[in-house]
Amino acid sequence: MNDTVTRPWLALFGLCLGMCVTNGFARFAYGLILPAMREDLGWTYAQAGWLNTANALGYLTGAVVTLILITRINASMLYAIGMVTTAVSLLLTGLNEALWWQTIWRVAAGLFGAMSFATSGALAAQLFAGDPKRNALAIALLFGLGGGLGISLAGAMIPPLLINGGITAWPHAWTLIGVCSLLFLPLGVWAGWTLRPRATTGPRTHTTLPLRRMWPELVGYGSFGMGYIVYFTFLGSWMKTQATGPMLSALAWVLLGLCLTISPFLWGGVFSRFRNGLPLAMVLTGIAVGTLTPVMWPTDTGLTVSAIIFGFCVFMSPSAITNFTRHNLPPESWAASIGLFTVIFATTQTVGPIAAGWIGDVTGDIGNALRAAAGVLFWGAAFACLQHPIKR
Repeated sequence: MNDTVTRPWLALFGLCLGMCVTNGFARFAYGLILPAMREDLGWTYAQAGWLNTANALGYLTGAVVTLILITRINASMLYAIGMVTTAVSLLLTGLNEALWWQTIWRVAAGLFGAMSFATSGALAAQLFAGDPKRNALAIALLFGLGGGLGISLAGAMIPPLLINGGITAWPHAWTLIGVCSLLFLPLGVWAGWTLRPRATTGPRTHTTLPLRRMWPELVGYGSFGMGYIVYFTFLGSWMKTQATGPMLSALAWVLLGLCLTISPFLWGGVFSRFRNGLPLAMVLTGIAVGTLTPVMWPTDTGLTVSAIIFGFCVFMSPSAITNFTRHNLPPESWAASIGLFTVIFATTQTVGPIAAGWIGDVTGDIGNALRAAAGVLFWGAAFACLQHPIKR
């Protein structure tokens, strides 16, 4: 990156705004808008799940494209392109209720969001390179504060809008988060430009990732992709079947986002200390417990506890693999490694929403989908425990 980053914390906050747009809004606000869309448009759980699978397919495509382009195009440029186009995609989503239109822009938001997501981790990894603790905190803040801010803002804005406007007001919810995304663009794009990798002369260095020594971490992260998305997609629908009031749903979502913003301070020491798969295993276990809690304890208190546990853990999975990469691989491999993890995550993420929707339709209880997701997450945690440090 540039020899001197004069305002590293401001640059980090700009990256967090990018994460807010591409993750908090583009991927997770859908869970808040979905109950109104499903009721207004008469969708089944499978149709509702399809739109998040479409988003995940776009995310997979974007991850693969990023993995190919990262050696040819500056990471900062990919990050900026991804953030701008994701914001535009969100704004366009609410303009037509047809399923084909919704599918196009959910795919687009996933594709462009992946470009920004995969590169933002590599950009943040350059901050405080000589200070492992602050570097680990910066990476954790990127995912925790960035995603948490988006979810908290969505939870604060969308339910009141739907309460006042009714279920037919869901297109306005997409417009609202699209406008917010556009407002975040200037600082977000500036941050990526500030952290742009410095041009080098001479031949490029090609590195080979030690895949045979990384497989437990890869499997664990793939399980994360398959399991976590079910909670974000169908928690709102499950709460509706439990006759949970809209304000309690909003409160749970805001609480979830707030816990996400606090989570980096809880996990930073773990990430800076361990080079093996233990951090990812701990995070996945927490996500599984948070996913299982509302269906095993179907009360307002259970929902609150679930939001707290899930919020403290869920966005620490990307942070765990980013720190694993930084601890175990040379700097020239960081972008490729994070890109590979993102591809695997994106691949498994395509399965979760539509499979969960099918389980909900077949069994007549969307809570069974949450139970299945928790099982997948526990399985991934077991594999992550097998990951040993990699000798360079």
